[in-house]
Amino acid sequence: MPRQLIGAVALFMLANAAMAAKTCTLNVESNDAMQYNVKELKVAADCTEVEVVLKHTGKMDARTMGHNWVLTKTADFQNLTNTAVAAGFEAGYVPKNDKRVLAATSLIGGGKSTSVKFPISKLTRGGDYTFFCSFPGHYALMKGKLTFG
Repeated sequence: MPRQLIGAVALFMLANAAMAAKTCTLNVESNDAMQYNVKELKVAADCTEVEVVLKHTGKMDARTMGHNWVLTKTADFQNLTNTAVAAGFEAGYVPKNDKRVLAATSLIGGGKSTSVKFPISKLTRGGDYTFFCSFPGHYALMKGKLTFG
């Protein structure tokens, strides 16, 4: 097979793979009253990647009223909150290399935005997932359910 034909076939296959990829964006807002604007997020079955965009609509800084968005299996949620607090502010209250953390944004203060992307392969269709803010004490109010499929 001539090189040009091999190159064309490879390019065609890459283009098809790129067209099949679908990033689904989920928008979440947080505020100075320790609240997310959503309690449930749904990821469509045809997504290949998820992007969560977190916007802090408040005015307080990250050390006082910082927020992030952390995703874990619901079974791991309670134990992970304790580990997250121990990770400290400099780590954004997210323990490094902890396999229970499926995705996490950085910690932000009022007026800021951040995002995280993760492949859908981290989720199981019909799995039980909780998202939360890992800033100390915030998870009691700032949590919700993520569903896929």
